[in-house]
Amino acid sequence: MPYINANQNHPSFSTLLDIKAQKCGLRHTIFSVTGNEYTGEWQDNQKHGKGTQVWKKSGAIYDGDWKFGKRDGYGTYSVLVPETKEYARKYCGGWQNGKKHGYGMYFYNNSAVYEGEWSEGLRSGWGRMYYENEDIYEGEWLKDKNHGQGIIRLANGSWYEGSWNDGKKNGDGKFYYPDKGQLYEGFWVDGVAKCGTLLDFGRDEAPTPTKYPIPKIQLVDMQMVLREAQTTYLDQF
Repeated sequence: MPYINANQNHPSFSTLLDIKAQKCGLRHTIFSVTGNEYTGEWQDNQKHGKGTQVWKKSGAIYDGDWKFGKRDGYGTYSVLVPETKEYARKYCGGWQNGKKHGYGMYFYNNSAVYEGEWSEGLRSGWGRMYYENEDIYEGEWLKDKNHGQGIIRLANGSWYEGSWNDGKKNGDGKFYYPDKGQLYEGFWVDGVAKCGTLLDFGRDEAPTPTKYPIPKIQLVDMQMVLREAQTTYLDQF
């Protein structure tokens, strides 16, 4: 009679324990060795689906979607305020691969707020930024800086509309001075106006208009002069 191994068709006890330990589906709170805790769905031993993570050291909380162990989908990230012992929302919106991605709103510590598009954790795409000093920028962003076309409305009523590059005014743009009732239209390099024209724009209603009118300069082709001036600065880069 041949010898038959009784365990030939049955997994070992250690294998059974390992299979049983694998987390899959909805689970109650799981504590990590660092004290962090997670409550929610799992797949293949990774956070996957809906779940809430609490970080012990910082007291921060993320509640939302997960994909193979990383925040991915829609979720809200909140932090604990030591003074009040209450939670304050920091970001709510889209995530991808553990970083802010897609459309979302971020609340800064100094009361500033950004709402718009993100890419790999940085403001990129279209967005609106409300600054602490009450300035408002609305337009395009790239890697956390104003980049492309946008308009900024300053708290004092002035505004700039035009091109931006690497966080500064660069290219064609318009700047309105409400106190003087004048509009500057021209070309900018690294935030500095280089060449352009100054026009009256609501001067009769301005609170402190300039004493003398803007002198009229007769040019055969004003646009040609401006283009030549722009070309001079562009050739420097």
